[in-house]
Amino acid sequence: MSKRRAQPITAMSGPRRGCALLCLAALLAGCAATPPSRPQVPPMPPTQPAQPEAVVPPVSEPVHVPVVPSPPSPPQPVPPPAPPEPAKPVVSVMPWLKPATWAQLPGWREDDPAQAWPALLQSCNGLRSNPAWQGVCQAAARLPATPDSAAARAYFEQLFQPWQIQQAEGGAEGLVTGYYEPLLRGSRGFSAKYRFPIHAAPDDLLVVDLSTLYPELKSLRLRGRLQGNRVVPYFSRAEIEAGSAPMRGKELAWVDDVVELFFLQVQGSGRVQLENGEVMRIGYADQNGHPYRSIGRWLVDRGELTLDKASMQSIKEWGRRNPERLPELLNANPSYVFFRELPNHLAGPLGALGVPLTAERSIAVDPRGMPLGAPVWLATTRPYSSEPLNRLMLAQDTGGAIRGNVRADFFWGFGDEAGRQAGAMKQKGRMWVLLPKDFPVATGPVGNGGNARGATP
Repeated sequence: MSKRRAQPITAMSGPRRGCALLCLAALLAGCAATPPSRPQVPPMPPTQPAQPEAVVPPVSEPVHVPVVPSPPSPPQPVPPPAPPEPAKPVVSVMPWLKPATWAQLPGWREDDPAQAWPALLQSCNGLRSNPAWQGVCQAAARLPATPDSAAARAYFEQLFQPWQIQQAEGGAEGLVTGYYEPLLRGSRGFSAKYRFPIHAAPDDLLVVDLSTLYPELKSLRLRGRLQGNRVVPYFSRAEIEAGSAPMRGKELAWVDDVVELFFLQVQGSGRVQLENGEVMRIGYADQNGHPYRSIGRWLVDRGELTLDKASMQSIKEWGRRNPERLPELLNANPSYVFFRELPNHLAGPLGALGVPLTAERSIAVDPRGMPLGAPVWLATTRPYSSEPLNRLMLAQDTGGAIRGNVRADFFWGFGDEAGRQAGAMKQKGRMWVLLPKDFPVATGPVGNGGNARGATP
């Protein structure tokens, strides 16, 4: 916007000049005078007769006026807070479930479900905040701590619905393996005898829980490390063994056998008999993010073992015969497990559900195929034989090698005999998950013909 130009002042002459001088004089006189007061408003006649002005006598001493307190108001009742809305169960989409009857469970009448009761109560401890399980867990708490077989069987038949688990590609048969809690020999300090470290998780291990971004990925975590401003895969087993990872100071204990240490990582938990007589219990803490690779398969592919002989015992024997090739064998599995020390008073090793495992009643499963903590009917056979092993189990753990809907790892317990059973177990099996009758499950893809409903078919 342009500015308006100032106009020049021109000279005045004659009468116009005289008039202007008179006006200027009047203006200057007004500026020098006292400013005028506000215009006076005539007073309004009073609406009431004027009262005589009160005369206040002088006060020689303070006058104390008693204060009479007013009676307190009765307290107003505080409205009770609105009860919180109960958490709504999340609908589980599991199109691989097929409704079944109790009569279709092989050996259901022969097993004693009361033997699984301690494991069930442990599952309830891990599921206490899950609204889908609160009803059946409250019902279990009302029964005796050790119910008889008939009461335990009636509990399951009245409150649960069996569902047969199908493979994603079809079929109901899958693989059942075994695991156990081993005992190693070690020390809290390094020595010429004890030179293989059990590591805690390193400080630079980055774990991203994808469920915080995508709730449907609740079982998936990404692991890596920062390299500059990029996230890259964490060090592999070979790189950790070569000293690339910052593991100094992360040694929980040192053991005397590198092969036993490897299988401790496969099992995920164990105990260490220390040279001072103390027993140290350790459990899974984390993992380096690399996929599990079977060293038994590695030996079979190279003609070192036959498939039917590839057991934990045969792998250990091969290692004793070929000590110079042990690094090559063990590094064929890039996965590396980190541990933490656990209290010795626990009833068993801690599973992924966060509760102690029960020997011969807990299994590890793929949590993408069934809810962790659920009762599972397992129909398989015993190691070394075709003898049926039909048993009520609890899905309380996971494992890096446990992948697939019909896939279970049978927990045999602690010690050498449990290790022999676990090492030889590689059986075919079928599985039925037992869900509460009102469990919110969709047996078809949501939005594509799926039906979100309770578990009763």
